[in-house]
Amino acid sequence: MKGRRERKKAAGRALLWLGVLLLLAGCGGSPGREIQKRDHLEEAAANGGKVEASEEAMAEAPQEEEPNQEPADPRESIDLSLKPDESGKVMVLMYHNIGPEEKEWVRTPENFLKDLEVLYEKGYRPVSLTDFVTGRIPTEAGKTPVVITFDDGNLNNFEYLEDGSLNPLSAVGLLLAFHEEHTDFPLEATFFLDGSQPFRQQGMEGKKLDFLIEKGMDVGNHTKGHDNLSKADGAKIQQAIGAQAQFLEGLIGQEGYRVETLALPYGGRPKDEALKAYLGAGSFEGVPYGNIAVLNVGWHPAHSPYDSRFDPLSIPRIRASEMKVDNVGLYNYLEYFDKHPEERFVSDGNPEVVTVPEGKQERLKELDGMQLYIYQNQQEKEME
Repeated sequence: MKGRRERKKAAGRALLWLGVLLLLAGCGGSPGREIQKRDHLEEAAANGGKVEASEEAMAEAPQEEEPNQEPADPRESIDLSLKPDESGKVMVLMYHNIGPEEKEWVRTPENFLKDLEVLYEKGYRPVSLTDFVTGRIPTEAGKTPVVITFDDGNLNNFEYLEDGSLNPLSAVGLLLAFHEEHTDFPLEATFFLDGSQPFRQQGMEGKKLDFLIEKGMDVGNHTKGHDNLSKADGAKIQQAIGAQAQFLEGLIGQEGYRVETLALPYGGRPKDEALKAYLGAGSFEGVPYGNIAVLNVGWHPAHSPYDSRFDPLSIPRIRASEMKVDNVGLYNYLEYFDKHPEERFVSDGNPEVVTVPEGKQERLKELDGMQLYIYQNQQEKEME
């Protein structure tokens, strides 16, 4: 019996070796590779013929082609229980100063942080002005985008102290601190700058602009001389906008960054339609400029960027203050949306899909390369 088992083992090894030799002859394997395979097969013979496939062998083995699969429908991942409605309105907040005493155009650090905390607790999340205007809104599902803007670029917006540290009581310092404590509250804000010394610290202009952009915030145009464009002719409008765009872009170290958003000083807008066109595009000294968004001073929320009534060159803003706001300030509209949630933009969480309840699709414009998802809300389903 023992001799028979030995003869069987020997025969098995011979067959294995024959297979190896045939394989090497067909593949033209190298001596090193032959030795590797021989060792592997001898080990297999010693284990009763069980062969553990090596990574190398698996890689060489022909792979079966997987059948073509249909791409996943992005709508399947949308949580309808959150009642997304991307036809709703969005607040674009207008700030100017941060200071020790509350005034009409000044918010104290404590009150500014209160604003951020209230927005956070009520489910608002900052989005960049560019993402809002272009309609590629990355706001998490179930939350509402809000755009934060600051005008004038005063020192209290962004200040470096004598030791080189950032003033924690400046607007930028407060935004950074709040974001660090609430990482799901994106660090997004646009600072609209006028004049030749943005943020009013000589020699630090470029450093500050680069810092903002590096952190994910943005720089916007507030004209060269804080000009009231309602009283300007075409040449003056183009100079005010074009010269400032060139100046700011010259300070910015990031290659390719374009200053292409404008906040109108005093809300001044030309009445003549031909002059209004220069707010969106023109040239100064042979250098063209273009704005994808032009912001007004007040006084109500903006339409959804998917709404047919949305005009990117005339976007209203809301005074982020509690003094002399004439019932159209931030807290007035927070209360309004609490009472009228059906008017509020609620994100579906997918920047490539526009989700609206049944009946609201009529107000939408033609969507550029985006998918429309219309759903029936639960209350309507139950009534059927």
